[in-house]
Amino acid sequence: MISPHGHVQPHLLAEDAVFKDPAGLLISPDHYVTRLLHATGVGLHDLGVGHQSLSEDEARRAWRLLCEHWQVFAGTPVRLWFEAELVEIFGVTLRPSAQTADTIFDQVVGCLGQNAYKPRALYDRFKIEVLTTTFDPCDDLSVYDVLANDPTWAGRAIPAFRPDRYLELARPDWPKLVEQLGEAAGADTGDYQGFLAALEQRRRYFVDHGATSTDHSHLDARTDPLERPEAARIYRAALASEASSDEAVAFRRHMMLEMARMSCEDGLVMTLHPGIRRNHHQPTEATLGPDTGCDIPVRAEFTEALRPLLERYGTAAGFHLVVFTVDETVWSRELAPMAGFYPSVYVGAPWWFLDAPDAIRRFRSAVTETAGFFKTSGFVDDTRAFCSIPVRHDMSRRLDAGMLAGLVAEHRLSEEEAAEVAGALVTEQPKRVFKL
Repeated sequence: MISPHGHVQPHLLAEDAVFKDPAGLLISPDHYVTRLLHATGVGLHDLGVGHQSLSEDEARRAWRLLCEHWQVFAGTPVRLWFEAELVEIFGVTLRPSAQTADTIFDQVVGCLGQNAYKPRALYDRFKIEVLTTTFDPCDDLSVYDVLANDPTWAGRAIPAFRPDRYLELARPDWPKLVEQLGEAAGADTGDYQGFLAALEQRRRYFVDHGATSTDHSHLDARTDPLERPEAARIYRAALASEASSDEAVAFRRHMMLEMARMSCEDGLVMTLHPGIRRNHHQPTEATLGPDTGCDIPVRAEFTEALRPLLERYGTAAGFHLVVFTVDETVWSRELAPMAGFYPSVYVGAPWWFLDAPDAIRRFRSAVTETAGFFKTSGFVDDTRAFCSIPVRHDMSRRLDAGMLAGLVAEHRLSEEEAAEVAGALVTEQPKRVFKL
């Protein structure tokens, strides 16, 4: 199993400590689970969101809330994933409800106390070959040194470079962030050239710790260039908190070109996840922090947005650009035709809101006829919930197998070819696209 993009912390594997409780493992880190419960009237705080850890009473309360509201997940992929986790990983056969909540909680607790349920044992059981976690450019990656030097660790965990907030000049904390970036890189970020040098240095630091990709998620995908003097001027203005909102957007769009340039130079795969209004409900962000389930998609456009980038780098040797979207209207109209021409472009698998059975079927139908199977990325689980990795990949594999079976039945593929494609989509393709 290849996981080229996600958020499971490698410290779990380095420390290999027992998981404390079912709620902290299966509920609070998974915004797919918590957001729908919140929509039903359950408080995020009561589900453990924003907590560093949960007491036994807090964990049991969160678990009861999930089980009491089990019916809200009917027909959703969350129900499919969570049920598979309970049954296939923990051997639970009871249906979650107010009456069974404590019994199921106790059964999972009993499993978590066994060595077979510690992080490394589960990593092996899930047959994970690569586990990628996104990190901030200033983050200390020494945990990967710990894993690399541990003779008892035979897996592969790597970081991905996520520089989003350093490219958003309108952030009130941006001057402080840039100062921290300079400190981490040992570079003077007092001017634009030093800022670029600091980003390049930190990218090299990530490469030295095994990284093969960068990750970018902004409101839009535009890549409009600025002349170097103009970019430097806006940068100086932003340091003085004098840049306008339009200038901040123009700088960020220009910086996506710089990120592509750097990828051509250092070989890191560039992945885009645009089209999300982050922290749509600011009171939730203020009290519980980001990544708590209140990010909402917006309409996306790629054809004109990516044209400046692709005119410069779309045919550059070795450059890989993986484009994801939560706006499925662009799959057949924009992304598949791009991937069907540019050697560098790959269409990212459905993620977030779209990593669901019907959407994945629509994805394959919309993209394959133009770009084929081999200009797509392979499945990306994009999860913070460790135990959901295998069940999400399993869902994707079953859906792809179903489509391939249909092609065989229609005599559009031989059964032998379909089997070859099925295997390639889960092993060869993600390794090739993400340079793993």
